[in-house]
Amino acid sequence: MKKLKLVLKHIIAVVLFSTIVLSLHAQRRSPENLPKLDLQAAHFGYSLGLNMMGFTIRPSAAYYLMDTVYAIEAGHYVGFNINMIANVRLANYLDLRFLPGLMFGQRDMDYKLLEDGSFRRHTMMIESTFLDFPILLKYKAARLNNFRPFLIGGGSFRVDLAAQRKVDPSEYPKIRLKPIDAYYEVGVGADFFLEYFMFGVELKGSFGIFNMVRYDNSEYTMAYSRLNSKMLVLSFHFEGGKIDKIKWWD
Repeated sequence: MKKLKLVLKHIIAVVLFSTIVLSLHAQRRSPENLPKLDLQAAHFGYSLGLNMMGFTIRPSAAYYLMDTVYAIEAGHYVGFNINMIANVRLANYLDLRFLPGLMFGQRDMDYKLLEDGSFRRHTMMIESTFLDFPILLKYKAARLNNFRPFLIGGGSFRVDLAAQRKVDPSEYPKIRLKPIDAYYEVGVGADFFLEYFMFGVELKGSFGIFNMVRYDNSEYTMAYSRLNSKMLVLSFHFEGGKIDKIKWWD
């Protein structure tokens, strides 16, 4: 787990370094690429990215009185995601974005158990495959030659397809999660206007609203008062294409 976290940190560091280099290059005086893209009523694209899923754990009052469950930790792994992009211009510096797609990832729940006077660890592997439906507002800074930063905020509705499958008896004991969750999301990024398309780098946090535990009267589930999902998502956007016939304004 530490190695995977270190890998993700290195990836983010490389991306941030590359973003700085690209932004410095984009600010050099050169022909302005895609000058009409921001004037289009709508444009489309796709997004590829990495994610790190985890949980925010809130123990219940019963947890402190349990005989078996001594401690719980959440493990994190690097997953990936792919999304389509539909971008609608609302104003000069404000867009509405819909990015339906798929997210693949894994989170582990590590239980420290006290049995017969000695401790042992039990790890539950929780794999997730999400149908992802984010709706975001994108607030853009003024374009500086072929570069501009932006802020995003909004929400997402996700359906976990893996949460609906039956647990194999060999995996017991294992908690089960509810399949549906809603998230609020905030993030930052930068757009680079290249000759034939706009390339974007975006880093956002995604925080689940609902309690995801399916309670089964075992100590493994009764230890939680709430278990909320959270994600860190690094995305690379490739945008272009256009619709000229939609007229939202004169």
